[in-house]
Amino acid sequence: MGSIHTAWGEIAAGLSGVVGLWGLLMARRESLPKAFYWAVGVAIAGLLVQVILGVGAMTVEGTNPGNQHVFYGVVIAFVFAFTYIYRAQFRRKPALYYGLLLLFTMGLAIRGIMTFGSSF
Repeated sequence: MGSIHTAWGEIAAGLSGVVGLWGLLMARRESLPKAFYWAVGVAIAGLLVQVILGVGAMTVEGTNPGNQHVFYGVVIAFVFAFTYIYRAQFRRKPALYYGLLLLFTMGLAIRGIMTFGSSF
């Protein structure tokens, strides 16, 4: 489980960044293709699966990733929880808001990868 978490981390962060940039590029458009919404769903699901795999690696394998690494995983989970709470506001300018959200979570994921094994 830990090896999947390690390999999938960079993929999930990259996917989030690519879809986030796509959202910013399409922010001025009136109508968005359904593929964009599918891509947003896949990027969010990829990061959430990454968080779940990290929790599984900690509990099942007893991996100690360090406090900072865990912190960034928890922040990603909270960001998506608040995104769900405020999903109605995302309907105003979905490409812009989802683009910014995914770029922000990409930054959190990259920072989480960089801090593996580090503690505060």
